[in-house]
Amino acid sequence: MPATSREGQTCYVYGIVPADVEFTAEVEGVGDPPGKVRLVRHGDVSALVSDIDTSRPLGRPGDLMAHQELLDRTAAAAPVLPLRFGAVVTSEDAVTGELLEPHHEEFAAALRELEGRAQYVVKGRYAEDAVLKEVLSENPEAGELRRQIRAAGDEDATRDLRLRLGELVSEAVTAKREQDTRHAAGLLEPCCVASNVREPTHEQDAVHLAVLADRDGQEELERALSGLAEEWQGRITLRLLGPMAPYDFVATLAPAG
Repeated sequence: MPATSREGQTCYVYGIVPADVEFTAEVEGVGDPPGKVRLVRHGDVSALVSDIDTSRPLGRPGDLMAHQELLDRTAAAAPVLPLRFGAVVTSEDAVTGELLEPHHEEFAAALRELEGRAQYVVKGRYAEDAVLKEVLSENPEAGELRRQIRAAGDEDATRDLRLRLGELVSEAVTAKREQDTRHAAGLLEPCCVASNVREPTHEQDAVHLAVLADRDGQEELERALSGLAEEWQGRITLRLLGPMAPYDFVATLAPAG
């Protein structure tokens, strides 16, 4: 039976990195108190791990944030394959025997593909008044419903009209989101290796796009987005998040067991 790395504790695993990665400062991970992050090396790859007390369940917002922050900070400097939040194994020996050794070549090849690259997320949010004005001007039925609702002035009497107008606006925003996302993805294509459309997280989302790009090409990505922000000024507000771990471009791993 393999011994745990610390008595009464097990290994929490964050992700896989190249074996030559080094920490320049002490890094804390998940748990209460947070464990100190270290590397378990095997051949050309390493696992980022820390000890946790499994008698204290994970799941606090701070735990998830610590997991993501560690992976994203690592991705800013080195390739990383993220593991699913909550991945634990019994010991350092198990990290090697159950995770690193059987998947060594697969992990090494994936890390080579990610060398010098990281994920960025482009988020765009519609200005509500601007997009509503577009819908009302482009859709005659919506414009007429708005006119009738305003003329009636009675909320109870216009309930059905307002419901129908809401449906039309929602359908129109969905169509605009698809069109604007395609436009953004096409514009960013020269700046990135791959892209992935994410589901909207808000009804006013205009763009939610993950891109895999070279870290040294971040300025080019920012310039392209600046041009798009100027094009969409007053209509869509854009944000660029990253660099972060390539969650959208690798299968999120979990230890066997």
